[in-house]
Amino acid sequence: MQFDLEFYKEEFNTLMSKGNKDKFFIRESNDTFKIKKFLIKSQDSFKLVDYIKKSQEEAKNYWIITICYYIMLYAAKAAILSKGYETDDHYATQIALGYLLIPNEMQAEDLALLNQAYKIFNEEYIDYFEDARKESRTSRYSATKVYAERRVEEIYSKSQQFLIKILDVLREWQ
Repeated sequence: MQFDLEFYKEEFNTLMSKGNKDKFFIRESNDTFKIKKFLIKSQDSFKLVDYIKKSQEEAKNYWIITICYYIMLYAAKAAILSKGYETDDHYATQIALGYLLIPNEMQAEDLALLNQAYKIFNEEYIDYFEDARKESRTSRYSATKVYAERRVEEIYSKSQQFLIKILDVLREWQ
């Protein structure tokens, strides 16, 4: 899938305007104290996945996929908060992540010149998030889906890469 920053910008603005004080999709937030809390939840979820992977339970793959998605979700929420926003919906989180963290060419060049290339969040991470979001939904609600060990390992690996990248981007918040 080709990343379309203009689409993410339009969706971001739409989701910002749909909110109200009781229900929101994306809203401005100064609650930066939550950044560390979301990073801890993400890292704790990763430890939980490692524990579950050692289990011999037949249903473990469903839980591994679901928890791997939540590893990414919590890390994404931390990154979004670092930009001054908060989300209340899985899709809105993906949109905010894509809009707020994927730099345009000029921003990427500036970060590279400032020797801060580690802050460049690539489009592939949005793909990781979207893939895990969809697969997690299927694993939670489908009674018939069976996962090959290779697919479970792929999602696990992508969640690990995603978390490492977010931790790298958010160095100053740790």
